[in-house]
Amino acid sequence: MAEVVTLGETMALLAPERVGALAHVPGMSLGIGGAESNVAVGLRRLGVPTAWIGRVGDDPFGRRVLRELRGEDLDVRAVVDAGAPTGLMVKERRTARTAGVWYYRAGSAGSRLSPGDVPDGVFRGARLLHVTGITPALSASAADAVRHAVAVAGEHGLLVSFDVNLRTRLWSPAEAAEGLAWLVREADVVFAGPEEAELFVAADEDPLEVAAALCALGPSQAVVKLGADGCAAVADGERARVPAVRVDVVDTVGAGDAFVAGYLAELLAGRPLAERLRTASATGAFACTVPGDWEGLPTRGELGLLTASENVSR
Repeated sequence: MAEVVTLGETMALLAPERVGALAHVPGMSLGIGGAESNVAVGLRRLGVPTAWIGRVGDDPFGRRVLRELRGEDLDVRAVVDAGAPTGLMVKERRTARTAGVWYYRAGSAGSRLSPGDVPDGVFRGARLLHVTGITPALSASAADAVRHAVAVAGEHGLLVSFDVNLRTRLWSPAEAAEGLAWLVREADVVFAGPEEAELFVAADEDPLEVAAALCALGPSQAVVKLGADGCAAVADGERARVPAVRVDVVDTVGAGDAFVAGYLAELLAGRPLAERLRTASATGAFACTVPGDWEGLPTRGELGLLTASENVSR
């Protein structure tokens, strides 16, 4: 039985095998990725039973998505759509320190997610629903699916976690602010970067004040993700700030999702705020150490590896 339920689009992912302009890269590797399923994998590796709800095409990419997620021991509740393709994203590593992502998801199976794809039974016995600001931007029906999931979660007494996850290729900041304001109000836990938080609250140099302003809109917990500068949070009136874990960065895509998974795992385990943030910083750092959106996510037994004094475990 799942403790966490999440829903959204997971796509096939093409990544270059070396740094350089995408037009001249000789080869690409194939994987999968999606914000919500990244979080789901991170939670499952930390010992939290998790369900993912989605929609994929009846094609090889869709089969790859389902195989990978089932292989990570997720409770996969997916519709296979014969009328639309699985979405595709393509990474570009233009330099060793910069990356871009191109999306081919218009009319995809994932964009056709609807309330009817969300099985009410998956919420029975669960403790938390996690959603992002990506899914409501995909289509009107996908936005309705998120609203339905939040409503059902409320009926079952689940906590609601919301990661803003702004995607300007899907909608403008103004459209996102209007379309996501209700989720900030309805959520119990909100995650945002500083610029994402500014969609809803006034800018402030102190991230703790930003978190407090988000809490004033409705959630009891707000976490501001600061990347290399760590993170700050306000939870039920308590404030905490934690530095980032330093690593040699290979790929930052997916680090925010890994961070969310670490925080939510410790929240469900009843850990104090500072410990939630420390674990979140560690899981986010792990995601940066290898290529891919989720492949580097740690198990609970691996959390101490980034700060271990010995380079080899025997």
